[in-house]
Amino acid sequence: MNLRGLFAILGGSFFIYVGVLHFTDTQWFEPIVPPILGSAEFWVMASGVVEILVGIMLIIPSIRWIGGYSSACLLICLYPANLYMWVNSVELGDGASLSQTGNLVRLVLQLGGIWISLWISEYERAKVTHVV
Repeated sequence: MNLRGLFAILGGSFFIYVGVLHFTDTQWFEPIVPPILGSAEFWVMASGVVEILVGIMLIIPSIRWIGGYSSACLLICLYPANLYMWVNSVELGDGASLSQTGNLVRLVLQLGGIWISLWISEYERAKVTHVV
């Protein structure tokens, strides 16, 4: 297994784990859903399903490239909830909230996750292949 495959499996496992948490500890995630979106429970469950599906795509080698793109898109789509949590100092379901430093670290990790997702999808190779 190469490094790209290892990162894909680790990332996929992480997405599946967190996706399952969306069903087993819904109340922990609900506070960070921006009220403008409506039912927090719906969005927590829907994002849990998507996270599990993305995780599976990252783990299966034949569709890993789709999983990489999907993972990048998911991380971009979920960031508004993290930004809402940061701007409004929202407490998570366990009563804890991130510090300013914690939110900055989360942003850097999210950007790193997007980059790694595109790397897993072999974005650069796909770009060159389509040009030639």
